Amino acid sequence: MTTVFVVDDQAMVRESFVALLDAQPGIEVVGSAGDGAEAVRGIENLNPDVVLMDVRMPTMDGLEATRRLRDHPCRVIVLTTFHLDEYVYEALRGGASGYLLKDAPAAELIHAVHVVAAGEALLSPAVTKRLIAEFARHAPPPVRPAALESFTGRETEILRHLARGLSNLEIADRLGLSEQTVKTHVSRVLAKLGARDRAQAIVISYESGLVSARA
Repeated sequence: MTTVFVVDDQAMVRESFVALLDAQPGIEVVGSAGDGAEAVRGIENLNPDVVLMDVRMPTMDGLEATRRLRDHPCRVIVLTTFHLDEYVYEALRGGASGYLLKDAPAAELIHAVHVVAAGEALLSPAVTKRLIAEFARHAPPPVRPAALESFTGRETEILRHLARGLSNLEIADRLGLSEQTVKTHVSRVLAKLGARDRAQAIVISYESGLVSARA
């Protein structure tokens, strides 16, 4: 059973998400909140597997709430709209495992919960391209983690492809490897970086300067 916590300041939106997800087999909504501060308290008490987190809320917004939950084992999906793309990168930096548009179809929302609960990041190549563009506009000076020094040439190559939003299968096709071999390399890359998922690895790859946002 995957447990979910829903955070949105609009009661109608929040209640519709709760009703939809609670009706799905294998998913249980254990709580909800209308602002970030209330959400953090509830999540720390209820320990859900997945959190749906709105961005713009009173008292404490979703970005700050996500940052405060960075060390919590829950996985955060940020809820946003097209015109809020500039916030997505900050959400990923803060520890989110991906993002979803608020007007996404019900099936996409349900799929997103299952994907993130399984430990995967919710990032498509199209989303990654927008994140790269945003990063290029506000790129801080590169900070290279010491962990990158222990990378093999293959692991560095895998991380560069991963940073462009490629799936394991796409990376395998480009490098002439089996999908299982790529999956093993990706697991090692995440472990060495101390990243919980691909979303965090993408952030690290750009902030370290390993991959150029302007390339």
